[in-house]
Amino acid sequence: MPATRRDFIKQSSLLAAGFFLDKEDLFKKKKPVGVQLYTLRNEIAKDARGTLEKVAQLGYKQVETFGYGNRKWFNLSPTELSAVLKNNGLSSPSGHTYPGSFFLKDGWEDEWKRAVEDAKALGQEFITIPWLEESYRNSADNYKKIAAGLNKAGEIAQAGKMKVAYHNHDFEFAALDGQSGFDILTKDTDPKLVYFELDLYWAVKAGHDPVKLFAQHPGRICMWHVKDMDNTPKQFFTEVGSGVIDFKSIFKQAKLSGMKYFFVEQDVCPGSPFDSIAKSIAYLNGNVLK
Repeated sequence: MPATRRDFIKQSSLLAAGFFLDKEDLFKKKKPVGVQLYTLRNEIAKDARGTLEKVAQLGYKQVETFGYGNRKWFNLSPTELSAVLKNNGLSSPSGHTYPGSFFLKDGWEDEWKRAVEDAKALGQEFITIPWLEESYRNSADNYKKIAAGLNKAGEIAQAGKMKVAYHNHDFEFAALDGQSGFDILTKDTDPKLVYFELDLYWAVKAGHDPVKLFAQHPGRICMWHVKDMDNTPKQFFTEVGSGVIDFKSIFKQAKLSGMKYFFVEQDVCPGSPFDSIAKSIAYLNGNVLK
């Protein structure tokens, strides 16, 4: 067989093999690594611009904001923060905004509309509810009211070409009248309007397998917080890859989850949070996303 024909057949075979690559691998490789800026809350309070520059230098491509108030983040307007992100090759697909109690008060809609406008101006796709204060957690009725609020907020966001998500901790999985807050939030919200950001650490700490949660809510858990748990009785926060959570198995089910974005987060770091997030991204790039 002539060399040119052999080369052609070899190249064709390799090309054909490309069509049969693990779709999950292709899916993963398209996902840039993000970080939830709450991890760097002390640093960003002192120097937002410098902190974002360091985040980019560590290889992160996306950030999730927190601390929105008075139509600003970190004392920067949407236009100002957008420019800082762009200058550092960063984008922000999601932001933690108001707590769940926001939907338990009257007349929240106008404030929500302004938040939608600002998030859209920043280039975000999701406005995420990050937290429910302790005094509101022990009432199933509160969760039902919050679910109704999330549906309405989702309608407003959808009109502005935005989406709404809810971020969990462990307390949403506690039993309330034979169900959990997480059950109420998933059952009583419209899948077309309300999505979820699963904090993998808190789900595991509450005794749940993230992959089983993906299977129960396929396509609806669009974002993750990638946070590890140390192998001690305290089950404390640790750098990704340093603990007991099996991220390799979880990432293999990214498509089942519907995951579009994920963010490294570490609520408490043993030293500099820059060192911690550097260790986390190195593990992900070297062991999970390779």
